[in-house]
Amino acid sequence: QVQLVESGGGLVQAGGSLRLSCAASGIIFSSSVMGWYRQAPGKQRELVARITSGGTANYADSVKGRFTISRDSAKNTVYLQMNSVKPEDTAVYYCNADGVQSASVRWGSYWGQGTQVTVSS
Repeated sequence: QVQLVESGGGLVQAGGSLRLSCAASGIIFSSSVMGWYRQAPGKQRELVARITSGGTANYADSVKGRFTISRDSAKNTVYLQMNSVKPEDTAVYYCNADGVQSASVRWGSYWGQGTQVTVSS
């Protein structure tokens, strides 16, 4: 069973920083593409950032230059460093993994339960 456990969300003032973490288990992390998505109230879920197994990252235009995604294969963890946050960054942030489940050796796309980020103005 694949589990993605997010942490690090909370309330932060505009202009501040926050770091989200997502610990993965049950998946072959080293070959997985990891991503962060977000969903604000009344809006569709959108991609924030993704990172390949080789470390290539891509970002939504709205967060370029402010957010950084990284991964630590020794800890099976992906991070999202959020700097210079804005009120419009307020959303539930979800961790996503596209990869091979360790037990079944089958490819799948998996989601965490989400963590709330609220940016006050």
